[in-house]
Amino acid sequence: MSRTYQNILSKTKFSPNKDWLQIKTIDMHTGGEPLRVIVDGFPELKGSSVLDYRRYCKENYDYLRTALMFEPRGHADMYGCILLPPNDEDGNFGIIFLHNEGYSTMCGHAIIAISTLAIEMNWIDVQEGDNILKIDAPCGRITSYANVKNGKVTGVRFHCVPSFVVGLDRTVEVEGVGTVTYDLAYGGAFYAYVDMDKNNFDFDLTPNSYRALINKGMDIKHAVMKADKEILHPFENDLSFLYGTIFIDNNKQASGNDSRNVCIFAEGEVDRCPTGSGVSGRMAIHKARKEIDYGEKMTIESITDSVFIGSIVSEEDYGPFTAVIPQVEGTAYITGMQTFLIDPNDPMKNGFILR
Repeated sequence: MSRTYQNILSKTKFSPNKDWLQIKTIDMHTGGEPLRVIVDGFPELKGSSVLDYRRYCKENYDYLRTALMFEPRGHADMYGCILLPPNDEDGNFGIIFLHNEGYSTMCGHAIIAISTLAIEMNWIDVQEGDNILKIDAPCGRITSYANVKNGKVTGVRFHCVPSFVVGLDRTVEVEGVGTVTYDLAYGGAFYAYVDMDKNNFDFDLTPNSYRALINKGMDIKHAVMKADKEILHPFENDLSFLYGTIFIDNNKQASGNDSRNVCIFAEGEVDRCPTGSGVSGRMAIHKARKEIDYGEKMTIESITDSVFIGSIVSEEDYGPFTAVIPQVEGTAYITGMQTFLIDPNDPMKNGFILR
């Protein structure tokens, strides 16, 4: 055996220079959608609420968002989160979400994943059955229920913030596409929901149409942002923006599921899961159309065929809207543990994206 190979076998630990930043993460996925959970090494964020922390991060450490989400440590569709103190003593923790464009207001797949991780890491006193977590997201408090059987998480369901419909069957002119019919609704984030049956598209909701979905989804998003003046949250200006376009096939799927979602969000990211906040907004739409009622569930699949289950818990007045409290169910898994190093002399230390 060569001496070099002996060294390879015995010298497996790298010691970075003292001026290199080390950030530790636990990586997960929910229905195929990644979540990079930052657990150590990120600079302290200042503020007294999750929205404060988000603003502070954006103003002071946005280069670390890009370093961890972009290549070479991530990719164009990477997603992450930072855990923070809750807004008050009744909460368990706060969370802000990171992606290729910036910071989202709500993320259902992250809620499912982080609730799973809270059990796996024993961040709470774990018990058999439902374990309740109160999580402060930028859009408000999310209550999740991580079900444990024989010490293992079998699934997570969460109750989203009040979700409401702004308008049904609106139309917008999209260059290169024509007239597009959409519903505008909020489920912790605003989306333009585009029913494939109501529009004449030359693509479908399968991986074969991946590039077309990105291009048309972003074209529709930008057109709606320009034309629709009602993308306004009733209480918080920081939440008043269109997050993405969700294409919907409401026909019964070959898998037996009720419907299919493909969400194009942020700067052209394609959600691998059915989109928890998107499903939340859909529950408001289906309730408004009298297509779902209390006690009924919808199974909604994604571009990867992963499934979330949506239902309605209750209804309440929310500013000028009649809102629903949706419930979304799914499962998440741990995929790895990382220690990312940021060498201050690396010309690509802040990351880059190529599609």
